Amino acid sequence: MKVADLIGPRKEVFSIPESLSVLEAAKYLREKQVRSVGILDSTGKLVGVVSQSDVSDKVAAENKCPAWMKVSEIMSTDLLTVTPGATFEECLRLMEQNGVYHLLIVGEEKKYLGMMSVSDLLRVMVSDEKARADLLESYAFPNR
Repeated sequence: MKVADLIGPRKEVFSIPESLSVLEAAKYLREKQVRSVGILDSTGKLVGVVSQSDVSDKVAAENKCPAWMKVSEIMSTDLLTVTPGATFEECLRLMEQNGVYHLLIVGEEKKYLGMMSVSDLLRVMVSDEKARADLLESYAFPNR
């Protein structure tokens, strides 16, 4: 299975402009009920990512004002990206090697297509295992 299989049915890609304030970003994260979001520059290019922990660690914990800070001041710019053609195994390996829980998905010309979390991968793995167990059960107990 590939990343494209996961993102195919998605209707919304969560992103915000780098000019947004941290306060506005925090409200966006809460409203959309997501833990992190891609940051785009004025041309729509992916330039960073901001997470709830960035807001708490770099702003709240340091007693800074989120209304006066831009997300560009706290975003992570060392981005781990994958393409829609990447396999789930490659994604898991990349997450494990780098100690991260999210990967940014980029397509042609580095167009931001969304984010994949370890939860997304686990959901697919569990569904695959259930399908295998159901198939085995149908062979073992055909009259059910």
